[in-house]
Amino acid sequence: MLLKLLLVTLLALQLSAYDRIVALSPAINEIIFALGEGEKIVGNTDYCRYPPKSSAIPKVGGYFSPSLEKILALKPDIVILQENNLALGDKIKKLGIQTLVVKIDTIDSIRKTVATLGALLGKKEKSAAIVSRINTSLAGLRGIVKNKKILIPIGYYPEFSKEIFVAGQNLYFDDIIEASGNVNAFQSTQRGQPVLNLEKILKLNPDIVIILAPLMKEKKFTEEQLIAPWMKLPINAAKTKSVFVEEGAYAGVPSDRIVHFIDDFRGFLLETAR
Repeated sequence: MLLKLLLVTLLALQLSAYDRIVALSPAINEIIFALGEGEKIVGNTDYCRYPPKSSAIPKVGGYFSPSLEKILALKPDIVILQENNLALGDKIKKLGIQTLVVKIDTIDSIRKTVATLGALLGKKEKSAAIVSRINTSLAGLRGIVKNKKILIPIGYYPEFSKEIFVAGQNLYFDDIIEASGNVNAFQSTQRGQPVLNLEKILKLNPDIVIILAPLMKEKKFTEEQLIAPWMKLPINAAKTKSVFVEEGAYAGVPSDRIVHFIDDFRGFLLETAR
């Protein structure tokens, strides 16, 4: 029933041409550009920085608090936003502007959103190629190492005096770990980015640690500075020198570019296996 409703919605949307799009998240913005339709974006958020052309597009504000006045002034044919912004979507609808709500948090939802936007913009072949590339990269993770506990801390911790954010369940990070035949070191029903302290990390005893640090250079940290405190801990990852830094900004954006993180992740597994 839900699939039928989505198809009907897409069919209705396709009856109109969309030449003026407002993209209300970096992921949506990136996917539209990847489909070759970036020139149709007339507005995006302050955080839409990739590709570089995105910076020149008029900004409507932040991710959760865009200006309805600015959106209206851009005269969009459609506003595309994520599922966690439903209240905002309702406000935009009341202004008489068409909206499309997409979910982007797991690998499956990324693939579905790429396909949905491809159908909407008449780029089905391009979207299929993007999804195929993601699937191929995921398949390439199998058999390198398995049954390892992988912890993905998010942020910059040159020392452990602060609580540490990590990638939890029900996100694309968890899907990538599972696709590789390994497990998330942090098992919980918590979604998003749970917070751990040092005691909890020691108890988890991860076999592999992958630190997400997209602003490492801007914050004037080196890879060595971020790895060093982890190497001092009595955990398996330190003993086998399986502590890595992911500095690619694409790792934190659930768009088509997640394929680059998957490929980097594969590289970390290969280093662990040596």
